[in-house]
Amino acid sequence: MVESASRQQQVTIPLDEPVGDVTSVSGVLGVPEWWPTGARIGIVLAHGSGRNLDDPLIESLQVGLTARKFLALRFNFPFAEARRTRPDPLPVLERVLRHAVAVLARDPSAAPAHLFIGGVGIGAQAAVHCAAARLRVDGVFALGYPLHSRDMPDKNLRAEPLFRVVSPMLFVQGSRDRTCDLDTLRRTLTRVGAPKTLHVIPEADGTLAVPRRSGRAPESVHAEVLEAVDVWCRSVIGA
Repeated sequence: MVESASRQQQVTIPLDEPVGDVTSVSGVLGVPEWWPTGARIGIVLAHGSGRNLDDPLIESLQVGLTARKFLALRFNFPFAEARRTRPDPLPVLERVLRHAVAVLARDPSAAPAHLFIGGVGIGAQAAVHCAAARLRVDGVFALGYPLHSRDMPDKNLRAEPLFRVVSPMLFVQGSRDRTCDLDTLRRTLTRVGAPKTLHVIPEADGTLAVPRRSGRAPESVHAEVLEAVDVWCRSVIGA
């Protein structure tokens, strides 16, 4: 069925195994106008630690991508669904992200022809791990990828999954991200075989927030992220 007007739809994502007392998580699916015509691009966005699907960056990105003709889904991880602050283990995050991806294919007649996954912080980490485990995607985007321990770029480097990803990757990083030193990231990316793109936001931290002294409003940063993700996705598929 063709949607002649864009809409935001509340969805429930059931889990194959409960996570504590959580048996399903909430999501918001943005269905663009006249879907499924055009390039038919689907995108799944995962939030970071201490946040949920209503994180202003994730919400702004999802709504903006829907307006730009993407079938766009944002969703809760179980810890956010249960209003816990401690994130779920990475294998749980990966499993739930895969369930979220499956939502886009519920209607085979309207399934996207192209699929991108990504997120902020641990959401980006989960997306990278899924792609490294050969989830079939056209590309992965990481907003504030946590490459290493806080303020310790030479310790606990989380680079190994990056070397196993074969899909194109986009990194949107803040210059003040204390878990992703830019020089360390650039050196790491020289060893990554997949196509990769780095977009740096001056003065932004790991959540891509900028200090008030920068003179930039959050909405301005969100618009920059939206443009970076949109342009990159379309360049990957040649749209």
